[in-house]
Amino acid sequence: MTPTEMTLMDEPDRLRVALTPIRRRLLARLREPASAVQLAIELELPRQRVGYHLRVLEEAGLIELVEERPRRGFVERVMRVTANAFLVDPGVLTSPNGADGADEAGKADGTSGGEGDDDGAAEGFCRVADQYAAEHLVEVAADTVRDVTRMAAAADRKGVRLLTFTLEARVRFAEPGDVHDFTDALADALSQVAARFDTPGGRPYRLVAGGHPAPGPRETGGHDTSDTPERDGSSVPEAPETGS
Repeated sequence: MTPTEMTLMDEPDRLRVALTPIRRRLLARLREPASAVQLAIELELPRQRVGYHLRVLEEAGLIELVEERPRRGFVERVMRVTANAFLVDPGVLTSPNGADGADEAGKADGTSGGEGDDDGAAEGFCRVADQYAAEHLVEVAADTVRDVTRMAAAADRKGVRLLTFTLEARVRFAEPGDVHDFTDALADALSQVAARFDTPGGRPYRLVAGGHPAPGPRETGGHDTSDTPERDGSSVPEAPETGS
C-alpha cells in the first residue's frame, strides 16, 4: 500500500506530535522506507532515541510499518510515512484549543507528554459576509484546503483520481475602484458559464474565485519585478484565482 499524496492534520494532538524538529526530519526522510538503525546512522543519533520517536509517530498514524527484516537477535522494522504531504487545517491553529508546538518541542529527548485537548479542532474563523474582506478570502481558502485534502486522500485510498481544476491570471488595475467593477463583470460572466454547463442530477462542483494584491518584495523576500508602481500605498491587486 502506497502513501496517500496528502492528508489533513485537523487534530491538535496529532499535529503536536509532528512539530518537534527531530520528528519533522523523520517524516521528511521517511518518504522513502527506512529502519531505526538506518535513521540513527544517517541522523547521527542514538538508535533508542530514534526508536522512541518512531513509536510516537506510528501511534499517531503518521508513519506505518512496510516490512520486517529478521536480524541477529531482533527484528528490524522498516517504516514509511502514511502520506507524502501533511497539510495543517487552518482551523486547528486559530482554535482556542489549537495545537501548541511549545509543549511538545521540549520533549525531543523522549520525555512523556501532557494531556491532550478535549474538544479537538474547533471552528477557528468568524464568518465574514463581506466579499471584499481579507478574512472572507482566508475563510474560503481554508475551506478549500480542508475539503480538497480530505477528498483527495479518500480518492487515493480508492485508487482513483479526484478531478479538480485551477485557473490563475494576473491583471493590473489603474484605480482601486476598478476592483469592484472587475468583480461585478467576473461574477456576471461566471454566472453565464455556470448556467450553460449546469446539469440537473450531475456531479456538483464548488467554484471559488478570489483575488488579492500581488505580494511585494517585503512579503516574499524576493525582488520586485512589477513594472507598475503602487497606488494609494497598496499593492496592485492580482486577478481572482479560480479553482474547484
